[in-house]
Amino acid sequence: MAYINFERPNAPKNLFEIDFDADRIVTVLNAYCNLKINAEDTLIIFDEIQDAPKGITALKYLFEDAPQYHVIAAGSLLGVGIHPDESFPVGKVDYMKLYPMSFQEFLLAMGETGIAELLEKKDLENLKFFNHKLINYLRYYLYVGGMPEAVKDFVQNRDWQNVRSIQNQILFSYRNDFSKHAPKEILPRINMVWDSIPAQLSKENKKFIYGVIKEGARAKDFELAIQWLTDAGLLHKVYNTSKPALPLVAYKELSAFKLFHNDVGLLGAMSKLNAKTIAEGDAIFTEFKGALTEQYVFQQLIQNETLSIYYHTFDKGKYELDFLVQTANDEIIPIEVKAGKNLKTNSFKLFCQKYTPKKAIRTSLADYHVESWMINLPLYALT
Repeated sequence: MAYINFERPNAPKNLFEIDFDADRIVTVLNAYCNLKINAEDTLIIFDEIQDAPKGITALKYLFEDAPQYHVIAAGSLLGVGIHPDESFPVGKVDYMKLYPMSFQEFLLAMGETGIAELLEKKDLENLKFFNHKLINYLRYYLYVGGMPEAVKDFVQNRDWQNVRSIQNQILFSYRNDFSKHAPKEILPRINMVWDSIPAQLSKENKKFIYGVIKEGARAKDFELAIQWLTDAGLLHKVYNTSKPALPLVAYKELSAFKLFHNDVGLLGAMSKLNAKTIAEGDAIFTEFKGALTEQYVFQQLIQNETLSIYYHTFDKGKYELDFLVQTANDEIIPIEVKAGKNLKTNSFKLFCQKYTPKKAIRTSLADYHVESWMINLPLYALT
C-alpha cells in the first residue's frame, strides 16, 4: 500500500500542480513512500485530498491515462473543501459517502460477530435472547457514538473519560475546519448554528427554530451558514412533508426542517452529557427529551441511502410523526421513536388511522412484537 496524507507538513501538496502525468506522479510516490508501486498489487491511497490543489481533478487523468493503478482518495469536508476551480470527475470515479459507524458496526468492533450477524439477517425472534445485552450495548453506543477513533479507544480501554476526550478533540478539529474552509463572512454564523444544535434537538418539537440561535434571528441571516454545515456533512436536514404521498419530495416544505448532527456521540459531547447516565438505567435514552434516541434513529436510517427521509406534521401542526420514509420500492413507512417506557403514541396512531399505511414501525426499548396496525421494532434492531 502506498499511503499519502496531504494534511501532513512534509506531504508533497503540489504533486498535481505541475501536470497530471501518471508516470511522474507514480515516480514521486515511489520516493515519498519508499516503496516500489506495482499496478497489479499496490493500492494507492490519497488521504485528505482536499489539501492538495488539483488533487480531485488528477483522479480523472489517472483513470484515463493509467487505469491499471488502483487508487482510493479520501477527504474531509469534500462538499466544501475542494478548490473553487475543481469539480468531481463525474463518470470517472466511483463516489462513496462514509458515515460514522452504525450500531451493527459498533457490535462488530466489540467482538459480537454472532449478534451482528443476527441483526444483518433481521432474525428478530432469536435476537430476543440477547435483549438485555443489546440494550446495554445500545447505552454504550449512545455515549461513544460511531466515530472510529472513539470506538477504537473504547474497545481497547473501556474508559469513558478517554472517549469523551477524543470526542472533544474531534469537535475542536471541526472548529479549526470552520476557520480553514468556511467563507470568513459567514464564519460567526456557522459557529452560532453549530452551537445551537443541542438546544434545537432537546426541544419537545425538534423543528429548527432560528430564534434558538439568538432572539430575533431570521432565516435569511443563517441559511448560508446552515447550507455550509450540511454541504460539509456535519449536519443533516430532514424536511417536513405536507402530505404522505408519492413522491415525498414533491411535498417537501423548504421552510420546515430538523437539523440532525452527524454523530450521536459527538452530540452527547456537545451537550456535556455525563458518563454516569450510562449507569442510570434508561436515562440516556430519555435525557434532553429523547434527543439522543431520535439522533440515533436518524443515524441508522441515513446509512441506507435508498431511503428518502422526512418527518410529517398534520392537523395544522397539532400532531407530528417523527419520521416518514420512502423506500426504493416506493413504499411510504411512518416511524415513531419512543425513548422511554411509555409507549402511548397519539400522533402515530392517529396517522395510521387516517392514512392506513401498509407498514408502520414504532421503535422503542420494548421487545419485538407485531400488532394489527404496526410493528414494534427494538431500537437495537433498526438497521
